[in-house]
Amino acid sequence: MPAAATRTKPKPTQSTARRPVPLDLPYSPVAKRPLPPGRPREWYVTHNRRLKAMRLAIALLDSGVYVPNQARDETIRSTAEQIGVHPPSDMTCHMVRALIRYSR
Repeated sequence: MPAAATRTKPKPTQSTARRPVPLDLPYSPVAKRPLPPGRPREWYVTHNRRLKAMRLAIALLDSGVYVPNQARDETIRSTAEQIGVHPPSDMTCHMVRALIRYSR
């Protein structure tokens, strides 16, 4: 009997990609490292904006917001308050929607 015929299929597991996760779980921030010195100020501003947008997009996806149309500015700002970050600017909200759009 061939070896392939004796193998059993792995059991399917439930994906957590579409399962809503409550935001009341304790938020544990990632350990911060110093940024590289010598870059222009605009680089640091953009870098920090991208990090904030990523954190917010992850929190929104975990809470069940999968479509950019669902992520209005008010929704994004209330999520920022829940996870403990400063309210995002309009540009950061735009970046969050872009990240959600490309997460699919």
